[in-house]
Formats: sequence, C-alpha cells, structure tokens
Amino acid sequence: MSIATENEIQYKTGEPYPLGATLREQGVNFSLYSKDATRVILHLFASADARESFQQIPLDPLEHKRGHYWFVFVTNIGHGQVYAFQVDGPWKPQVGLRFNANKMLIDPYSQAISIGAHYDRRQAIGTEPNLGSSLRSLVVDQQAFDWQDTSPPRHSMTDTVIYEMHVGGFTRHPSSGVTPEKRGTFAGVIEKIPYLQSLGVTAVELMPIQQFDVADAPDGRQNYWGYSPINFFSVHADYSVEKNPLAAITEFKTLVRELHKAGIEVILDVVFNHTAEGDESGPTFCFKGLQNGAYYIVDKTCGEYRNYSGCGNTCNANHSVVRRMIIDALHFWVTEMKVDGFRFDLASVLARDSLGTPLKEPPLLWSIDSDPVLSGTKIFAEAWDAAGLYQVGSFIGDRWNEWNGKFRDDVRAFWRGDTGTVSRFASRMLGSPDIYCSDRHSPHRSVNFICAHDGFTLNDLVSYNEKHNWDNGEDNRDGENHNLSNNYGIEGATDNPEIEALRNRQCKNMLATLLLSLGTPMISMGDEVRRTQQGNNNAYCQDNPLSWFDWRLVDKHSDLLRFVRLMNRIRRYEKTIDWHMHVSLNTVLKSVGIDWHGLQPNQPDWSAHSHSLASTVIHPISGDELYIICNAYWDPLIFTLPDRDSQDWHLLVNTAAPSPADIYTIEQAPRYKDETILVTGRSMIVMIAKPGHA
Repeated sequence: MSIATENEIQYKTGEPYPLGATLREQGVNFSLYSKDATRVILHLFASADARESFQQIPLDPLEHKRGHYWFVFVTNIGHGQVYAFQVDGPWKPQVGLRFNANKMLIDPYSQAISIGAHYDRRQAIGTEPNLGSSLRSLVVDQQAFDWQDTSPPRHSMTDTVIYEMHVGGFTRHPSSGVTPEKRGTFAGVIEKIPYLQSLGVTAVELMPIQQFDVADAPDGRQNYWGYSPINFFSVHADYSVEKNPLAAITEFKTLVRELHKAGIEVILDVVFNHTAEGDESGPTFCFKGLQNGAYYIVDKTCGEYRNYSGCGNTCNANHSVVRRMIIDALHFWVTEMKVDGFRFDLASVLARDSLGTPLKEPPLLWSIDSDPVLSGTKIFAEAWDAAGLYQVGSFIGDRWNEWNGKFRDDVRAFWRGDTGTVSRFASRMLGSPDIYCSDRHSPHRSVNFICAHDGFTLNDLVSYNEKHNWDNGEDNRDGENHNLSNNYGIEGATDNPEIEALRNRQCKNMLATLLLSLGTPMISMGDEVRRTQQGNNNAYCQDNPLSWFDWRLVDKHSDLLRFVRLMNRIRRYEKTIDWHMHVSLNTVLKSVGIDWHGLQPNQPDWSAHSHSLASTVIHPISGDELYIICNAYWDPLIFTLPDRDSQDWHLLVNTAAPSPADIYTIEQAPRYKDETILVTGRSMIVMIAKPGHA
C-alpha cells in the first residue's frame, strides 16, 4: 500500500451510511456513531507502528454530523490506510458518559485492527494521552479473494458432529508436524484438515477469532482463549502466518474455503456479551469513549458497569445501535467470510434490557432468529450468563439450538456412579425431552457435550478429583469447583495399569454415550486422544504446552482415536441410529421403537440405587434394531438379551474389550450366540440385530 502525503489528501462532507470505513472510487467514506460527542478528529497514520499521526481531520458538526452520526469523505487513501478517532464530550460517569479526548479510539466497524509494536494496554487506562501506544483501525478492501466457486456444505443438524477447536492451540505444539512458520495459525489448521476428515466431524467450532486483547490477563500471562473482544468485525491477526491484520483476513478466508472443499462447516464462537474494555478501572479502546451508556449496561445511580458477563462489563445488546452493530457483524461474517454458523457466548446476556432485566421478547435474539441473511446458518446459544440467568430449555424461538449443560452433568454423574441418576441419564440419551418438551423442538436443539474449553478435559475428568489451577496466579480460586470428576484412586497421571484401563474405558463410555444420544454432539479438541491440562480447568491464560494439542498423543492413545472414528461412522451410517436422529422429540416419546430394560428384558430399574440401564431402538420401517447396555456399576453384571426369533445379535461395541475388539464396523461385527452377556463394571455394550442363520 502506498501512503498518501498530507498535501495529496483532501476531504469533504461524506455520508452517514454505511457505518465504518467504506472504499469508494476516489477515497474512503468514514462514518461513526456518537450521540453526545462535542468534537471528533480523524487521525491518519503512516503505519501501525507510527508514534504520531501524519494527518488530523477535524469534523465540523455543522458539515460532518447528521443526527447522531459523524462522517467525512477522504480522497487519495485506500486499502490498508491506518486510522483512529479522537472524540471529546462530557465526562459524566454517573449518567453513562465517559468521553476522554486524550484517548485514541478505534472504529467499532473496523474490519481490521492493528496492534502495533508500541501498543500498551496500561496506557489506555486512566486519563493520560495514548496517541503513540494506541490500537488502530485499517481500511479494508474485501473484494480481491478468490473463493474458487466453493459453496457451503450445509449439513443437516441430523448429520452434524461438531469439533470445538482453538485455532492457535490446535497446531502450535512442536509435535504437530505442521510447517514451523504455520504452527498456531489458520494455515496450520489447513494442513490438519485430513485429520479432521478422518475423525468424522462435519463442523469445526472455532473459539474466538474476532480480534481480542492478549494483554487482558493476569501479570506475566496472556489471554489465550480469546474471550476478550476488541472488535466484532476483524480477524485476530496473531492467527496469521505474517501476524498482520490484512494478511489474517486472506488466511482466514482460505481456511474457510478449504474446509468447505473438505465438506466441513465453520462455526464461530462469538462474544457479544462483553468487551476487553472491562469495568471502571479498565482501558478505553472504543465503545467507552464513543457513547458509553449506549454500548454498555450502566447503573445510572452511580455510573458503575453491570457485570452479568463476569468480565467487568455487559454489552447493552438490545439498544438500537448495539443491536444493529451485532446484526451487521453477523451479516459480515456470513456474506464476506462465508462462515456457516455461530455459537453465542453467554447468550442469555443478550436477553437483558438496558437496566439488566431479562426480556420476555428480546429484540436482538428475535432479530437473529428471523433474519433472512442468517436463515441458512446454524445458531447455538450458551443459554445462561454469569449472574444466574439460566435458560436451557426455555431460550426463545425454534431456530436456536442450545448447549445442554444438563447433558454434561447428568452423563458425568451417571458414569461416575452417583445415585439417583438413571432416569436423568435416559432422558439425556433421548435428546432431553424433559427439557425440550415443545412439539416444535427437534432433538437437535440439544447440543450435547461432555467437555468443552471451559472445565476439565475428558482425560482430566477421569484423572483428577480437584481442580489444579495454581499456574493461573489466582491461588486456585478461579475455575469451576463442581466438576463431577473422579481420579479412580490416584490424583493425576499414573502408570498403574488397572487405573489407566478404567480411565480409558470411562473415556470410551462417555464418548459413546455422546455419539449415540439424540441431539447434536460436540467433541472438545483433543478429547479423542486424552489431551490433558494437568488438572487445570480454567486454562484461559495458559498459551503454552499445557493448553496445546500434543500430537504425540495420537500414537499413545491410538485405540481411543480409532474408537471415536468408528463411533462417528456408526452414528452416520447405521440406519437405526440415523432414524433415531431424524425424529422429533414428540415422536420419540410416543414411539414404540424404544424399549427400556434392566438385567432382564423389559424390566428397567429406575430406583435411586440403580447404576445400569439397557435399551433397544427399533427402526419402524426396516425393523433394524440396536441393543445398548450401560453399566455404571463398579462390578460386572449379567444381562439377558431380548429374544429375536429371526435375527441374531452381533457385538458392535464393548468398551471393556481391548482394541480392536472394543468396536467393529457394522459389516464386521461378530455374531453373539449366547442368551446372556457379562458386562464388565463401568462399561458399555452395543449390539446390532441382523438376519439369523438357518
């Protein structure tokens, strides 16, 4: 990019729409919302690292303001131009106004953010000037990328298997085998697409890739997870090979294109509930200095931020300006970046009004539900917030799918051997009809998961009784205490073969439950090879091997990896499971195609002290049948198989058997001749009925 000189640049009135920096034939139109600002200056910089701006353009409110919008057209600048705003106005925190002319502000509609060599989060705090150390926006031309005529895979929810992934952590480990300069980048993920295909997942859910502030973490640490957004339209530059915000756009688009070629959808984990600006003591990057009381929920009696996110501030999502910005951002990611869906972090925050009160009919959530541009996308809600609003099962609309935290808890509790869990476990396997009771609800409204980025990994769930978050610098106070975990005799890693065998079996039990249950399954990165965080259940600030995918585990736990691959294949191609996944919850409840059993056929034990359950699933047309036994009791139990006159049972899965006898393809499943079967303690068996032999 060539930078225009001060003498070459001219400016004129401009237009208030569209918001942000819009390329035109002879220059760029800038538009910014700030209702109560008294003065706005546009600064142009020669580079992201420049200490001073080379051009300052004051916006005359008589010429460059209409309604609540400030705008200007600047000639002879274009793609890559670095800019920021200086905005002045009243300082009245008690009524939500925090204008500070000393702070440089990025454009809330920036499609690229530059974090230059001199950036310092600390200098964005307080009232001192930060011209030389501020964040900057960049003008972007999105038209040049070649999508090569690719189209979205558009998998049905029935066929969807989600893989939650951290872009950096997926390939950053030296063992990844990825080209060294591509480790921890979008390009690195591209090199691992064959692995994702072999795993059998149909969608990757990327932890936040919107530009976030890595400095938003305890001293000496970095924000690794990315739940600290600076801007909602821009790609996180550190995930590109060149660490350049413009290069990151191209690299991300290339990743989306190549995943689509491989038949894999891209779902973004988006954070619209709070920003990196934090509370009253936090920095001013953008929203605070533009129209604080519009962008955030502020207590108008004292000026403090309402904190429903647990991160210092809460976005005022149902304010008309913020609602429009969020919808515009979603449109951008779908139309320009071609993503296939969104997972909304702490989505219940988005149901609150400007006072923080939960709304019965939240405008933003209904707008997303009914938006035509978003109509072909998948939308997932984390249907709770950090202030106790819990909406699992009651989130608005028919399009929204929900992370089912009760699936996680009840499946963990059942396999741990807790009392009083059998009935809830059965409900979770059926798509949670006790939660999603509406006739309109598909079982796929329930996004089922055992583990996610937040909490123990699957390996640590069966290896630790307590969290071990000491490395986070908060004296182990952070992170969830209610983990429903068990170390089975020794805290942490062990060479004890009996404990290791049990842990491995429990991993298979929970993954098999996940992939056989009605609903949309989500696997957390590395759980298929027992990735460990050494007991840390809140590794948000651990950008190091503790959080990264250690690819040596692919060989070490190849039996579990094979198990997951074949389970995904069975889920996708076994007709009984396929029908099971397509029916509505109402059909499931009324259907005679599911029978429950105990040690004897048709005699399930629903008592509080029961730790086992069996079921048969029968296809209503073909008659194909599955028999599933879940024995969470610590000792072996003998089950009598349901009698099938014209069919034989074939053993498909036995989590207690050593690999490769733990799982077979449908075609290779061996015939089982006996009328009873001994089921090892804490194990699962799946059998399939096939036409009998004469």
